[in-house]
Parts: sequence; C-alpha cells; structure tokens
Amino acid sequence: MKQILFRGFHLLDPELDEPRAGCELLVEGDRIREVSDRPIQSSGAEVIDGDGAFLMPGLIDAHVHVTLSEVALRRLEEVPLTLMTARAAVQMRAMLDRGFTTVRDTGGADWGLRAAVEQGLFAGPRLFIAGRAIGPTGGHSDIRRRTDSGIRCHCCDALTFALAVADGETEVRKAVREELRQGCDQVKIMMSGGVASPFDPIDSLQFSPGEVAAAVEEAHAFGRYVCAHAYTPAAITRAAHAGVRTIEHGNLIDDASALLMASKGMFLVANLVTYFAMRERAAELGMTAEMLAKNEVVIEGALRSLEVCRRAGVPVAFGSDLLGQLQEEQSREFTLRAQVVSPVEAIRSATTIAARVLRREGVLGCLRPGALADLIAVDGDPLKDLSLLEGQGRHLTLIMKGGRFHRRPGGL
Repeated sequence: MKQILFRGFHLLDPELDEPRAGCELLVEGDRIREVSDRPIQSSGAEVIDGDGAFLMPGLIDAHVHVTLSEVALRRLEEVPLTLMTARAAVQMRAMLDRGFTTVRDTGGADWGLRAAVEQGLFAGPRLFIAGRAIGPTGGHSDIRRRTDSGIRCHCCDALTFALAVADGETEVRKAVREELRQGCDQVKIMMSGGVASPFDPIDSLQFSPGEVAAAVEEAHAFGRYVCAHAYTPAAITRAAHAGVRTIEHGNLIDDASALLMASKGMFLVANLVTYFAMRERAAELGMTAEMLAKNEVVIEGALRSLEVCRRAGVPVAFGSDLLGQLQEEQSREFTLRAQVVSPVEAIRSATTIAARVLRREGVLGCLRPGALADLIAVDGDPLKDLSLLEGQGRHLTLIMKGGRFHRRPGGL
C-alpha cells in the first residue's frame, strides 16, 4: 500500500492541550499507521514537508442539511430532485474545501448521496445520514400552507424529500422503519417548535412520550439512535426520559435538563452560527418576519447553552445547521464558540466529541494510529487564531480524506 510521510509540521492533536513540534506522521492506504516524535523510517514513502504548518484531524460538522438549498424552505417546493442533488454536490464540495472531511446530515441527505461520495462521483465529506426528519402534524417538519390539506409524495420536490409527518405510535414506528430501511445512520425527530417552520411556537411540545419511545425502540432495534430537534427544557426532558441520545440545538436548556442529559450520557449538538447568520441575512433571502421573531427568542440562549452544558458535564459537539446561501458561514461557528469556550475546546467539539456522537471515536477526529487518514494542514496556529479555519479554506494548505488528497501543498 502507498505510504505518505508528513514531516516538518506542528502536530495539533485535539486529545492534547498544546501542539507538538518535531513530530512525524505516516499514512498507509486510508489509515494513519504511525505518529512519532522521532524520525519515522519508511524508505518508499512519499514525503510531504509541512514547512511549519499545523497538521490536525479533518473537521466534523455534526449538524448539516446538504439538500436544503434555500433559506426560505418553502421555495424548495419548486426544486426538483435532480436540481436538489446538483446543488447538494456543490455544497458538499465547499464543505470539504473548508476542511470538513465528515458531516452528519440531520434531515435530507439519503443513501444515494452518501454512495455518490463514496464512489467518487463528486467530491464531498464522508456522510452520515438521517434520511427524512420526522415530526407530527403541525410540527417542525410540517411546512405546509394552512390551505394545504394533504402531504405530497416525497418523490416530487426537495422539500417533501427531506421531511416526513407521522402521528401516533404506529405511524411513527412505520416512518422510522422506513428510514432505517433506507440506510439511515441516525433517526431525526422533531420535539419542539422551530425557526424555519411557519406555524409552530418555539415552546410547543411535539411528539408524545409514547411516540418518542416508539421511535427510540425502533432505532435501537436496528442498532441506530435517535437525535431530537429540541429547544426547551420541557422538550429536552421528554427526550431524555425516552432514551434519545443527542439533542440538536438546545438553546434554551436549563441546569436541571442539562444535569438530566449528563446523567444519561447524552450529547448536545449546538448550532450557534445559524441564528446569527439568519438575524443578519435571512430576511433578504425570503425568511418571514414571524420566523425571524422566533429566531430572536432562541438566539438569546445560544451562547449561554454552552456554559450550562459545561457546568453539567454535557459534551457539546460542533454543528452549523445553516440553510441555503448561508452555508458559506459554516466555519464561523468556531469563532462564535470562542466567546465562551477555549480554542482547543472549540476544536474538540468538531473532532473528538463529534466523533463520539458518530460512534467513531478512535477512527475519526483524532491522530491515533489506526484512525482514518483525514487530515488538514493550517497555515498558522488555530489555537492562537481560530479565524484561520474561516475564509472558505483559504488558510488550509492540505486536505486529505481517507488517505486521498483533496488539496495538497503546491496544488499538485
């Protein structure tokens, strides 16, 4: 197998507190074979000299929507699946250009998009998919106008392709089983109101305890887990008692619900940048005043949620949750988090912690021997300046995914 030897880099291992100089790293095939603070002997290896750049694991975004290419979601009714796929390909390549070698899609991406990336049909990060996000009638996954009486077939347009509606334990079980049949890595359910949905208040409780328990039971039976869209303590508490594994957003979390999450070994996948980006630009992109008013409700707690979770001991993973034209702001999440947490904690949220969310610890988000060779090199120290991870990847001199270069020094 081909070997590639990286030398002359500062090694930024997120499992340590400080970068290490003078280390070498050997990739063999798609894996990291060796990491050493002494010269590695490998006579047949291609040598990549870092010239002092900072080598670190590829980034993981644990909450994206690669198919949701419009900020005003209802516009996706006019987007056929072919155009949806083409737009998703562009978005995924841009994510990889920013150094995100793995993403977890929480509503929209299917096994076909995952297979297209795996087969090299287009460049993109490794995809963990949820298929359609499932919610109740009138909830966050129900984007119908009030004059619409039924749900259209999900083969018709990008909007209905990404979302599903189910009511009652029987329908929820069937909907979950269908996403499992379609190869999902995690099941996404809606448990509180949302910003981008038209009629549900943020503090609405969605899915009964029995419906949530049904979803969790079916996911566990298939070896998968449930992630839940939830903002409020009431929704988070209901999710925790039912066995949900990850809370998405959680902006309005309080100490009691955070302690409950910690006691059950749950994760929060926070998404701060989406709220600030929507406040700044979503009106011009078609989001309604009512939706933006809901955004103001949750933005107040966005940064505070990180503090609450730190006190309770809840691991917080990196997520962006950006829609449409706002997806270009993905990496800004790092500098927003740095208002509350240290730079190394922010990087861990997108490496080691996100890998635990994906159940791939030791394989993704780290520099251990045996891990997948997902690597990025930064022209500067991100622990001193997290904005080096912004700029659409312009500070990244090298991007490798699974032992293959997406970008390499000199562009060759």
